[in-house]
Amino acid sequence: MKNYEQLTSLEIDTLREIGSIGTGNAATALSQMMNREVRITLPEVRIMGYNEAIEWIGGPEEVTAGVLVKMSGDVGGIMLSVQKLELVNVVLQTMLGTSISGYESLTELEQSAMVEIGNIMISTFINALSGLADVHIKVTVPAFAVDMQGAILTVPMAEYGGMSDYLMAIGGNFVCDGKEVPCHLLLSPDLRSLDFLLRKLGVCDE
Repeated sequence: MKNYEQLTSLEIDTLREIGSIGTGNAATALSQMMNREVRITLPEVRIMGYNEAIEWIGGPEEVTAGVLVKMSGDVGGIMLSVQKLELVNVVLQTMLGTSISGYESLTELEQSAMVEIGNIMISTFINALSGLADVHIKVTVPAFAVDMQGAILTVPMAEYGGMSDYLMAIGGNFVCDGKEVPCHLLLSPDLRSLDFLLRKLGVCDE
């Protein structure tokens, strides 16, 4: 069973291409939902350890919102959409005409809007992955949490940390109405799924 540290440059490039296509699809879906032009800067896709990933998105003590789903079917694992306050306010201003100064101010309606945005970003990414690799992936109903980033990431760490300390981190900036806001997605497939996925993409020996 292949570990993340054993991935070849071709396999990593393939995962990066998936990240680029998936985030592009997410930007298109957001644009349609918000009825505004939304594009994404060239995304950065990295394979990194959990601790490194936490630092990459701002550090373990930074409070953020997260929308998380569990994947099953041909590919198992967890995917998390990290929603920084800048992104939250662009979405809320566009959809509801409101903004917040902190996550504690989120109303039930505003929280529902953020869950829907996170769900769209994750679903469009997974749909792109499913189409590219010709795999079937099921996802759970999205869960929403506001907490320190280190605490939010303990869920995938507890789920798969014993198998691999690495995950796929995708980051870029959404551009809407001239504003750039950060977007981060964290994908943690289990190692069986990683092997299967790479075989389906034709970059790993059967």
